[in-house]
Amino acid sequence: MPAESGGSIEDVYRERLAARRVVGDAREREHVRLSRIRLGLVTVAVGIPIIGGLDALSWSAVPAALFGLVAVVHAVRLDERRRAASAVAFYERGLARLTHAWIGHGDQGERFRQPGHLYADDLDLFGRGSLFELVGTGRTEAGQSMLARWLLAPAEPDTVRLRQAAVRELVPRLDLRERIAVLGEGLAVGVDADGLRAWASSPHRFGRRWERALAAALPAIWIGLIGWIVLAGSMTLVALRALVVLLVAQSVVALWFRSRVLPVIGALEGPTRDLALLSGVLETLEGERFESPRLVEIQRAVLGPRRASREIRRLGQLAALLASRTNLMFALPAALLLWATQFAAAIEAWRGRAGRHVPGWLDAVGEFEALVALATFAGEHPGYVYPELTGDTRGIEATSIAHPLLPADAVPNDLALGAGELSLFIISGSNMSGKSTWLRAVGVNVVLAGAGAPVRAASMHLAPLAVGAAMRVSDSLVDGQSHFMAEITRLKQIVDLARARPGRVLFLLDEVLGGTNSHDRRHGAEGLLSGLLALDAIGLVTTHDLTLGELADALTPAAANVHFEDSFDGSRLMFDYRLRPGIVRTSNAIALMRSIGLDV
Repeated sequence: MPAESGGSIEDVYRERLAARRVVGDAREREHVRLSRIRLGLVTVAVGIPIIGGLDALSWSAVPAALFGLVAVVHAVRLDERRRAASAVAFYERGLARLTHAWIGHGDQGERFRQPGHLYADDLDLFGRGSLFELVGTGRTEAGQSMLARWLLAPAEPDTVRLRQAAVRELVPRLDLRERIAVLGEGLAVGVDADGLRAWASSPHRFGRRWERALAAALPAIWIGLIGWIVLAGSMTLVALRALVVLLVAQSVVALWFRSRVLPVIGALEGPTRDLALLSGVLETLEGERFESPRLVEIQRAVLGPRRASREIRRLGQLAALLASRTNLMFALPAALLLWATQFAAAIEAWRGRAGRHVPGWLDAVGEFEALVALATFAGEHPGYVYPELTGDTRGIEATSIAHPLLPADAVPNDLALGAGELSLFIISGSNMSGKSTWLRAVGVNVVLAGAGAPVRAASMHLAPLAVGAAMRVSDSLVDGQSHFMAEITRLKQIVDLARARPGRVLFLLDEVLGGTNSHDRRHGAEGLLSGLLALDAIGLVTTHDLTLGELADALTPAAANVHFEDSFDGSRLMFDYRLRPGIVRTSNAIALMRSIGLDV
């Protein structure tokens, strides 16, 4: 929230939204007025020679000149109108997040989903109503991709601390976030970062200077020959022969270069889409003053003798000029001037000069935008805290944890695991009482902590934890895999993770081994959990099978029972979502079935 404002972030958003709407409405009125003026000037310019004859034609220059001046002013006002509209959309989306009306309206990040990931699907990282849809407010694909990678893999404590410091510095810079939001033509993500990275690093196709010189010489000869014919005032036989020879030579040269020009054009179209947005983000990054070490380092990566924003803007200009050859009014002159060859060579020359820097620039933009996205999330949730990560302790200790995807009235609970001997909670409870949601609340907050973001808790101290979850595994007809086989395969992956990272794994198991009979579930769960505890892993396990509550006695003092309760007044279920010690003593399955009309 801006330092100069004493109100809530929602108040600030509403004030700015109203102000940007006023600007947008004013620019819309100016657009209508200037459009009418331009139409009037065209009418006057055309009407002067019609009314006054050809002798009055010179007077048409006056409205024509005025038309040019008005057109320049009009273009400025149109850009201001577009920026105001983008700012309005920016604050409307922010208010939607603050009022929990954001689901289904943001970037859901489905393209970053990794099949078989140990927690992404279980914790709703991607998809409709996901963590990424809430947090992923970046403008470039590089930024969105970087944020996704941060959510999919926790960083080391030192890296997390650097990100936290950067996020803290960016939180009050709402003007900076708005400037980024209004870049480009809309709020959609632009620029194919991976494609641009691959294109910039691919082999050059115009490596020899004499080839570029030849491509440049022919248009110069064309211009000289046409100028000679114009000055001579007539087409001589020599000039005609020269034109034929030149046309044949140009056709041969065009065919010679065709095999190299077409791949340049094809490779360029996707990766360079919306380069103006990328150069704008780079320019914004270059123009800021930072104090946190990570932001200073990111900025240094894009500054130099040739600023990244200028180079990317130049590439965008070259790509636009190359694309102009497809204009029907310009197609013939473009062919005579070897336009495609000229600008393909210029683009290749740009790539030879600046291409090696592109991956570093994209990494810098990606990290900067990911940090800005986390700062937006932090600014919109001022009650969240930055967790303290320690490298020399084990476990997690937090107070008032709640799920960040739930509304403001979500019920929080405390958690302490791994600090002493207690490493496992076996959670029982009836249907819809909050067991699975509690596992996801803990898991999502640990993921946020590992990315460098604040978490929804009153306090949190934790070791660097890798999360392994078995909450949403399913059977597969294609792979010929039953639900039980899918579950035990995932459990094996979690055990392998615990072996690779002893003392640094948090496991979250929902209805553990629910796909088998009570006898096998009881003994299988005991062996599984004993093995995980022996590897110093910590975790939460939910179950409907109350016999699994006996495991806490078998695994004491490393394990303990906790539960969620409910009550049923004959017509509706009531939950308080409070975590309590011990095994649940109530069940609501039969009552639920009867409440929807099933005769049981």
